[in-house]
Amino acid sequence: MSLLRGLVVQSEVVHAIFMRETRTRFGQYRMGYLWAIADPAIVILTIAGFFALVKRAAPYGMDIYSFIATGIIPYKLFASSAQQVGESVNGNRALLFYPRVLPIDLALARGLFELATYGAVFVVLMGLHGLATQRLVVDEPLYVIAGLTLASLLGTATGLVFCAIGVMSRTADRARGPLLRPLFWISGIFFTVEALPVHVRPLAGLNPIIHCAELVRSGWFVSYEDTYVDTSYLLLWILGLSVVGLLLERRVRRKIEVA
Repeated sequence: MSLLRGLVVQSEVVHAIFMRETRTRFGQYRMGYLWAIADPAIVILTIAGFFALVKRAAPYGMDIYSFIATGIIPYKLFASSAQQVGESVNGNRALLFYPRVLPIDLALARGLFELATYGAVFVVLMGLHGLATQRLVVDEPLYVIAGLTLASLLGTATGLVFCAIGVMSRTADRARGPLLRPLFWISGIFFTVEALPVHVRPLAGLNPIIHCAELVRSGWFVSYEDTYVDTSYLLLWILGLSVVGLLLERRVRRKIEVA
């Protein structure tokens, strides 16, 4: 009973922080929610315009917009989750004065918030594209949901590690961006694993984010199969980073409380 009661209390705390994030992140500005949609839309249209400019077609008969969107949204979900969870403690230390609020609650709330935000953004952007083209066919919706969820979990686990390290040293906050930024170019936004040379594919597969993008694309496009998706490898990354992050969080919790 005590375990169940503890889980109920923690879920209530996470929900309260989640609602606070909703108001503080978007509620302060009239265009807050619109910008959450406009930001990835601008990136997608910019890249799609560049593809059209250089006359590069999307692979396997995919349209360029959907091809870019199914790559950029999983990446941005991962990157934003890693960033926001990584800053969850240093950005919300005042909340830790409440006895029931723990650092892990802040991380979980921000991770869930990013998943909800980018899940809604994906639905809106792809829905608008479907209205514009009068064509919306999703091959395997569960694959799409799984790909986005795994990208969120991967980003949250990565952010948890950076969050704990950031408490010990502020250098981690400054290093997070330079360390994660190169992933933009190698996470399957501009290409599929199938389109790469055979000898390069195993190297590309070492990047766990690319498996999320491939999973989303295989679920969205009827013509694309998830030949190179390895969910076991992806789950090992998530589990490993989560364990490291939780161990570090326990290590720095006392330091946070003293501070």
